[in-house]
Amino acid sequence: MKSRLACAAVCGALLRLALPVAAQEPGQSAWQSGTVCYEIFIRSFYDSDDDGIGDLNGLIQKLDYINDGSPSSERDLGANCIWLMPVAASPSYHGYDVTDYYRVNPEYGSNDDFKRLVSEAHQRGIRVLVDMVLNHVSSEHPYFKHALLHTDSPYRNWFLWSPRPGPKNAWGGENWHRSPVREEYYYGFFWSGMPDLNVENPEVVEEAKKIATFWIEEMGVDGFRLDAIRHLVEEGDRTENVAGTHDFLREYGAHVRRIAPGAFTIGEVYDSIGAMLAYYPDQLDAHFAFEASDSILSAVRTGSASGLLQPFLRLQSELPAHRWSPFLRNHDQTRTLTALGGDSARARVAATLLLTLPGLPFVYYGEEIAMSGDKPDPRLRTPMHWTHARAAGFTRAIPWEPLQPDSLTANVEAHESDAGSLLNLHRRLIHLRLQHAALSAGQLLPLTASHDAVAAYLRRQDDRAVLIVVNMGNVPLTRVSLSSSAGALPPGRYASTNLLGGTSAASLRVGADGRIRVYVPFAELAALEGYVLELSN
Repeated sequence: MKSRLACAAVCGALLRLALPVAAQEPGQSAWQSGTVCYEIFIRSFYDSDDDGIGDLNGLIQKLDYINDGSPSSERDLGANCIWLMPVAASPSYHGYDVTDYYRVNPEYGSNDDFKRLVSEAHQRGIRVLVDMVLNHVSSEHPYFKHALLHTDSPYRNWFLWSPRPGPKNAWGGENWHRSPVREEYYYGFFWSGMPDLNVENPEVVEEAKKIATFWIEEMGVDGFRLDAIRHLVEEGDRTENVAGTHDFLREYGAHVRRIAPGAFTIGEVYDSIGAMLAYYPDQLDAHFAFEASDSILSAVRTGSASGLLQPFLRLQSELPAHRWSPFLRNHDQTRTLTALGGDSARARVAATLLLTLPGLPFVYYGEEIAMSGDKPDPRLRTPMHWTHARAAGFTRAIPWEPLQPDSLTANVEAHESDAGSLLNLHRRLIHLRLQHAALSAGQLLPLTASHDAVAAYLRRQDDRAVLIVVNMGNVPLTRVSLSSSAGALPPGRYASTNLLGGTSAASLRVGADGRIRVYVPFAELAALEGYVLELSN
């Protein structure tokens, strides 16, 4: 700890002096308009060589499911960006403890296999992001093993050491782990098998930049998702969101933009919006909006629209929509269907909200087919369900992790044959988001509904507008009226087209002040149903 504190002031100053002049706020790239990203755990997606483990060639075979590259096709999911959980060499199943940043996990394939994946993805218009873990390495990493054995190792100051254990973490666990070699301790926030890197060491910063350059220039990726960034630097008892973390990310983000101006970086700040906003304007391009995610799940679970839009409105007031990402669940969280008590209708409502609200949304693999899953972590990352066949079509061998018990019903094949399935709803909403400027980039304008179970809002881009009405209650509601503040829409009469099909809505008249007054779009709103209405003046 003393070496860490001694280095902090000097190294922090060096980092600040090294900041490039061009470390400016990132702009929006054309591909980000209407984009939906799809998170994939390669180990669990598709096994091409029958060893029970998903691999890169398996993912290549399934790219058309994600996006087939045809703008006129709506049989694909429509996502034009994929985030791959860690792909670098690692001794663990999950890959978040890296042993070689320059080599693909051999269980997934080779570096050449990865390059072929990127090429095939790009042919379909899919951007490829990879998980970049810079907070820590594996305790099996050769640099850490050398530093552990030799106090004069050139990698000694790449890690954090103390003659005695330091403070425990917020959960009462140990952050400092006893060395198996001598009477000393090393710092590992998450686990003894994941020693933290000292990112206040300029040599570590340069290595992180070198790794980024390799994956962009040699492997062809389009950007990175950075794991656990709020824990990158510690100051005394503080283990998250400290100044040194922002210094590092500012330099790292500027480096990526310098070598690849169109690259995209997104960080995991598992915290409130207030904490997340400290990571702007000139660090990474975007961050995940955990508070927005929680607001969707809470509203759908309780059946109340109260509070649903507040996180989105706050983010909208602070940041461009391409710089923050809502989602429902990720690889660390109980899956949506399980969190909603197995209620597939509520899962449909959650998807409708996510894909019609602003931001750059992410969808975790399997969420679109209502896969279930709860802790421990391997059960959140089980193999994808493709068909009714053995092992749900994931493999012809024994899967690395047993499938979920709902694999016979929650699979792509079953959803394909049902026009009203959750998968087909995802497809329709993602394609609508790409096709309609109001959904891809429009301002969020909240409406007031006459019933608390109804969420209602406009997405407006110039003279284009889409109205979203969602009944989150478990009973039909009659004569629900909607109202707005002044200036919501230009005056006039609007016809409405139900973009999801079904019942047509009543026309809407907007007065001279641009206010919507007591508009009743439908005589009845079905229980747990969403409506997406294009308004034409």
